[in-house]
Amino acid sequence: MPEGDSVYLLARRLDRGIKGRRLARSDLRTPKTATVDLAGRTVVEHATHGKHLLTRLSGDLTLHTHLRMQGSWTVTRPGRQLPSRLMGDVRVVLEAMNGATAYGLLLPVVDVVHTSREGNLVGHLGPDPLHDGWDAAEAVRRISAVPQRPVAAALLDQRNIAGLGNLWVNELLFLRGHSPWTPVAEVDVPALVRLAARALRTSAFHPGSYQVTTGNQRQGEQHYVAGRAGRGCLRCGTPIRVVEEIPHDPERRRTWWCPTCQPGPQPGTDRRRLATSG
Repeated sequence: MPEGDSVYLLARRLDRGIKGRRLARSDLRTPKTATVDLAGRTVVEHATHGKHLLTRLSGDLTLHTHLRMQGSWTVTRPGRQLPSRLMGDVRVVLEAMNGATAYGLLLPVVDVVHTSREGNLVGHLGPDPLHDGWDAAEAVRRISAVPQRPVAAALLDQRNIAGLGNLWVNELLFLRGHSPWTPVAEVDVPALVRLAARALRTSAFHPGSYQVTTGNQRQGEQHYVAGRAGRGCLRCGTPIRVVEEIPHDPERRRTWWCPTCQPGPQPGTDRRRLATSG
């Protein structure tokens, strides 16, 4: 699933394509929005909150979308069209007067709301490190509210801090030396939140730094643990381990860790299936 920095960079790409442009045509291909026509409205901006994309339009309307696991957006230049083989996956079409067209493919979430009521869709989310009004203290307060919760689960909960996904949570916990199952009460939460904010901002704002945690941009060496199951830890050489996700259980996401560099609680083999391939 794309993370907050992924969606932020997507918003900037969509801005370059259609921001400030009046829409010549729109086509929303979901049952809930099929009768909505956005033609004639101007694209004011693409805003984000965590993993949520908010396409703000003139006239107090917002197109709200979420990529989840399968969704994507692409923008075609004037005079170009999306390949016909992909048209069946299209859920949103926004064609600007200049001819550039934004296509949303396989989007599982498509809503249209008044911009003044965006809070109904994203108001439950925690603070977003990519916002100018980032409130680190509030993120710390929310994460710390359940002291016995495993720290990985607390970080992944978008109600605590918006924008962190599996990749960042696994990498951050390696960098801080915490087992993913360490209770929140045993973690320096302010230090962890500071690192999370710095990581997301660097990834989103600095070209060439997108989701690189090791400082090495070579293929397969950008991350310390994520996606490296069975390979030697870059610090100590211990094989990285992975536990598979339990479907429909938000507390049990796919998790990578180094058992040497991240001492502490380990997953129970009766509750999780350990694997050595990622």
